[in-house]
Amino acid sequence: MNLASNSVSADYRGVAEYRYKIHELTAATARAGTDSADLGASFYYRNIRLINFDKVSTETLESLSEKFDEIIEETTHLQEADVSYGDGVLTIKFGHDYGTYVINRQIPNQQIWLSSPTSGPKRYDFINGSWIYKHDGRALHELLNEEISNIVKSSVSFDECSYSIKAK
Repeated sequence: MNLASNSVSADYRGVAEYRYKIHELTAATARAGTDSADLGASFYYRNIRLINFDKVSTETLESLSEKFDEIIEETTHLQEADVSYGDGVLTIKFGHDYGTYVINRQIPNQQIWLSSPTSGPKRYDFINGSWIYKHDGRALHELLNEEISNIVKSSVSFDECSYSIKAK
C-alpha cells in the first residue's frame, strides 16, 4: 500500500516522525545537559514558522496562478501562453517572444524565488506581510505589475493577490 495515497497512514507517519523528533530532542537534552524547555521551545517555534511559511507561500502562489490565468484568457495576442501550478512551482509560458516566468517556493530558505526573462532571478523574503526583494526593497507583486503589463500591452495589477503590499 502506498502511504502517500492513504491519508490515515500518511497522518500516522507524520505522528511517528513527530514522536521520533521528540525522542531526538530528549536525547540531545540529556547529552547536552540543557534545559529541555529551551530546546522544546526552539523545536516548536521552528515548526510553527515552517507551517506558517507553507500556508503563506501556498496562498501566494495560488492567487498568482489564478491572476495569470485571468490575464492570459483576456489577452488576445498571447495564443501560445500557458499557466501551470503544482508542487509549489508556478510556471507561466508567454511564448517565444516573451519567455517563461517561474515562481516557486524554497522551503529551506523560506523564500519565494522568481525567474524572470526580463529582470532575471530574484529571491523574495516574507517581510511585514509581503514578499520583498531585499536588494532593492521592491515587492514581488510590484515587479509583476510592471513586467506583465509590458507583455500584455495594457495595465494589469497583482495588487489584489494574496500578500501583496496593497492587499493588506
